[in-house]
Parts: sequence; C-alpha cells; structure tokens
Amino acid sequence: MRLIKQNIERDGSGTVTLLPEEPEDMWHAYNLIAPTDLLRASAIRRVTKEGATGSTSSQRVHMNLLIRVTSIEFDAQAGQLHVSGRVAEENQFVKNGAYHTLDLELQRNFTLEKSEGWDSVALDVVREAVKVDKEGTVPAVVMQEGFANICLITEHQTVLKQRVETGVPKKRVGRSGDHDKGMDKFYSVTLETLLRHVDITQPRPLLLASPGFIGAAFKTYIINWATRTANKAVLSNASNFVVIHSSSGHLHSLNEVLTSPEVLSKLSDTKYAKETRYMDDFMTLLRKDDGKAWYGPTEVEKAVEKGAVGPTGILLINNSLFRSQDIGTRKRWVTLVDKVKEGGGEARILSSDHESGKRLEGLGGIAAILTFPLEDLDDEEDDDDEVVSPNGTNGEPII
Repeated sequence: MRLIKQNIERDGSGTVTLLPEEPEDMWHAYNLIAPTDLLRASAIRRVTKEGATGSTSSQRVHMNLLIRVTSIEFDAQAGQLHVSGRVAEENQFVKNGAYHTLDLELQRNFTLEKSEGWDSVALDVVREAVKVDKEGTVPAVVMQEGFANICLITEHQTVLKQRVETGVPKKRVGRSGDHDKGMDKFYSVTLETLLRHVDITQPRPLLLASPGFIGAAFKTYIINWATRTANKAVLSNASNFVVIHSSSGHLHSLNEVLTSPEVLSKLSDTKYAKETRYMDDFMTLLRKDDGKAWYGPTEVEKAVEKGAVGPTGILLINNSLFRSQDIGTRKRWVTLVDKVKEGGGEARILSSDHESGKRLEGLGGIAAILTFPLEDLDDEEDDDDEVVSPNGTNGEPII
C-alpha cells in the first residue's frame, strides 16, 4: 500500500489517501474502513437519461463518489473489497442519499475520513499497510490421501488458493497397483495446481503437511519431477521443502503446522510465528492457573484497570473486535489498547484470518498475560461477563 496523502489534525480529524498495490492491501483496507466512515473512490454507475420526447437511454459513467459507509464485504480468496453506503456528496448524476457500492481496486486511489476521528489503532493499521519491509509469503500444502489444500500464509492472513480432490482406490490384496496409480495421479494434479499458484523456486519454506507419509511422498514426487525435467531451480531449493505431521489434510490442521518446532524455527521472525508463540505462552500460563493469564472482556478490562498489564505484560486482542458496527464498542477496545501502551505493556492485535486469531476468538477475542498475578477476577458479578463477538454484541458465556 502506498501512502499518497495524509492530512490529519491533532484532534484526529482529516483524511488519508491510499493506493492499494497488491491483494494483501485489500485486507488492510478491510480492517481500516468502518461503518459511518466517509469513503471517496472512483466508481462506474449506470445513469438513465430521459429525452424531450419521453424516451430513455442509459449509459455507464465514470465518476468519483463520496459515500457514508454502511457495510463492507471482503472476499479474501479473490482479494476484492466491496463497500456499500449512501452517497454523501451530490453530483450531476447521483443524488444525495442514493445507495451505491464502491468496488475498491488495485492501482486506484481511495480517500478515507474516519467518522469519529483517527484513533491510535486506525493509525497503526495505516502504518502497517504502508510498510516497505513486508515479510514474505509462505506457501503451504495441507494434504491427506486424495485431498489437498493449497494456501498462502501472508503476514496477516491465511488465504486458501485452491482445493484439490481426486479419487484414490483403496488398497486391496493383490491390487495395490490401482492405489499406487491413484496416488500418482493425485500427486500430479496437486503439483500442477501448486505450480499455478506458487513459485516453488523462491528461497523460502514450502510447508508440506499431512498425516502419515503423504507429505514426504509428495516431496519425493516433486524432486523426481524436477530431476526428470532438469529443473535445476527447484532442485536447488528442495532443502526449503519442510515436511510436517498434521492430523488431517483439512485447513484447520494448519494450526498444528504453525506450532511445530520445525516450522517455528524456519519462520521465527515472521509476524504469524510470533503470534503463535504468544498464544502458546498464554495457554501454558492458563494451564498453570497461577493468576497470570486471563481471558474474556470483563476480566481483561479489570486487569488493565488494576495496572496488571504493564511492563512484561501482553494484551492479545483480535482485530475483528475493531470492525464492530457500534462506534462505542470500537472506542472501548481502542481505549483499552491505549491504556496498556501507556502503562508500558505490549498490545498485540492478532489477525482473525490466522490460526492464532481463531484460537483467540474462542476465548472471547481478548486475553492478557499479566505483569503480576491477580486472583478472582471472574468472581465479581457483572452483566458484561460474556464473550464479545466480532460485531460487538454479546455471545454465549465461555464454559
């Protein structure tokens, strides 16, 4: 993402103009744009004109539109962002208050004005989006017999690129050849699909995860294919192909993959590996039950109020909480993040599109590792002691 222009006053008012340059930038835009914000972007709208004789004609007109955002739809796989709202600035083609959906596109500027001003979390999203030294994307194949998920683990999300399914005959006594042929076909289709989506010659890890020996067999298949085709670039990069055990070939098994020591050693400096370690550290402390790990909105807010998330303390909060349609709910979490930072603690906003964020979502979307232990934070009666869902409403209590 390229920062084109920033005009923000000390009171948080003003606008930011950004240029999305790659699909990952649409994810940042999704986390930045919120309901009630003002968004200006180029649009194509069909305009109907009536002639003097009463006849009508329609044409598609390019224009710049300013809308007051009402809803946002993000397609992570396609990298498309659709923002709907009411027109907030009338022009010769569109009346004030008319509904329109802006399709944000790569290489086209958009300008955003936050309805309640630019807070610290929104500004952090902008800073993160325009970073030049972005960490690399890591491809992964999570597979089992006849079934594979090809995905890309970016710095902020896990994107499923394509699912592969082929029929593999079961092993039968005296007819193992049918099974072997089926597996060869499965590996062939998986490799062909992988090569369409991923450059496996780049010097970076390629994660091959599976139960049993399927991942290892697929690695051997890739190397044999590269040898037959004299593909020296793939052969020279084969040392970066990491075979990992997983319980299944389904996408949710990626969580096991990202927590394995082999992967963490390869990805030790990446954002998602750090987030995984934070969640592992939190779960370890939670099992110890020594009062230094708490989760849930009410408990964590009490801990922050008592100054227990200070130096060496860590607030873990899911970014989905900041996408609430309720302004008060968004302010609640921004205020909490600011309090932790002011007290010398660390606030980590986890991506809800990574496995670590999904684990945190199961804990109400918010947790904390405390600087010093606190007991009985959950004993006090409180109506708010419930899980907070991403849209800001209360869900079922954690049992």
